[in-house]
Amino acid sequence: MASNLVAIVGRPNVGKSTLFNRLTQTRSAIVNDTAGTTRDRQYGKVTWCGKEFSIVDTGGWVVNSDDIFEEEIRKQVTIAVEECDVILFVVDTMNGLTDLDSEVAHLLRQSKKPVVVVSNKVDNNDWQYAAAEFYKLGLGEPYCVSAINGSGTGDLLDRVLEVMPAKPEDDTKDTLPKVAVVGRPNAGKSSIINAFIGEDRTVVTDIAGTTRDSIYTRYDKFGYDFYLVDTAGIRKKAKVTEDLEYFSVIRSIRSIEDSDVCVLMLDATRGLEAQDLNIVQLIQKNNKGLVVVVNKWDLIENKDANSSAKFEQRIKERLAPFTDFPVIFTSVVNKQRIFKVIEAAIDVYKNRTQRISTSKLNEFFLPLIENYPPPALKGKYIKIKYVMQLPSTSVPSFVFYANLPQYVKDPYKRFLENKLREQWRFTGTPVNIFVRQK
Repeated sequence: MASNLVAIVGRPNVGKSTLFNRLTQTRSAIVNDTAGTTRDRQYGKVTWCGKEFSIVDTGGWVVNSDDIFEEEIRKQVTIAVEECDVILFVVDTMNGLTDLDSEVAHLLRQSKKPVVVVSNKVDNNDWQYAAAEFYKLGLGEPYCVSAINGSGTGDLLDRVLEVMPAKPEDDTKDTLPKVAVVGRPNAGKSSIINAFIGEDRTVVTDIAGTTRDSIYTRYDKFGYDFYLVDTAGIRKKAKVTEDLEYFSVIRSIRSIEDSDVCVLMLDATRGLEAQDLNIVQLIQKNNKGLVVVVNKWDLIENKDANSSAKFEQRIKERLAPFTDFPVIFTSVVNKQRIFKVIEAAIDVYKNRTQRISTSKLNEFFLPLIENYPPPALKGKYIKIKYVMQLPSTSVPSFVFYANLPQYVKDPYKRFLENKLREQWRFTGTPVNIFVRQK
């Protein structure tokens, strides 16, 4: 992200995610009264006075804690502070200045980055006077805001633009392919993304439900350039007990809708379960590319040369009729075959965006249809005259022009689709076949 980056930091429950949602005008960060709701770094875009910059929401900063999550969150915050240009240090006006605020302020003074103190929860004018004690932090004037109703955020953004160093604009997010990594909790989604980029970008623990937000990460190595999206694990509705998890699942479904290719992570020790089939249905319903990754392959005992082929066969049988997708067996912990996943995902994206000329399509299909015409119905013969690919569709779509399109049934459409896949590479991507009147 070449544009300027602003990091929101502070201790837990001071309203960082609420401020993030307010400034980005989205609801992308999950907000809850539970301390420690945000774990990973969550990025968003802010436009103010014609200038655009990125903003990052971080987890609550806790010093000297033994909690496994808090230790990981602290690493994430540290990375955010290192890579940003301006720091918004959020404090809670209602609770006043705490020791933890002072410790965080001490760490921020060492970072040598411009820091703006945001005195949050100033929901009415009476609280403004209470914000004066934050001058003690030695980080300049506190800006009084109420993240929940938006008052004071304009002055805050003015100040951010004042202290921000100048950088060139970059708006590639919309044009780059997006690869979403989806699956059940604990299948290894965050681990594989960390393995790809070679740093701990997302928090990883053995506890199911660690990832809550959908995290975008730009990958531009080895000649590739795309966005990886880490999502929360999707469990059965009946198992989703917490509100937080409910929002996480909604977010994951949103990420599937937004992406171009979905990488479905399966746990080799558990195989293909009913919930995985539900996720596949969701991917197919949204017409997205599919790559199936069987993770934790190193934990399978007594493997032989045919184990993977049998496993793949079983997967394809369960996901029929759509069986034209790559299956890759990996072990993220041992970094086995993980880059094959990237190659496969980009291949699927290329297959999704390829164009076939009308002349080539007709050259191939017209003789084929002549030899294997659609079955006659009610004594009427169906004649398909020509075929073309529809321009600028998100999914490869082909139109066959016929005299009686209503009589061309699904089995024949599937036959046409299979022949299309045999002739051209459409591995991993759905294909739409339409028959229209001519």
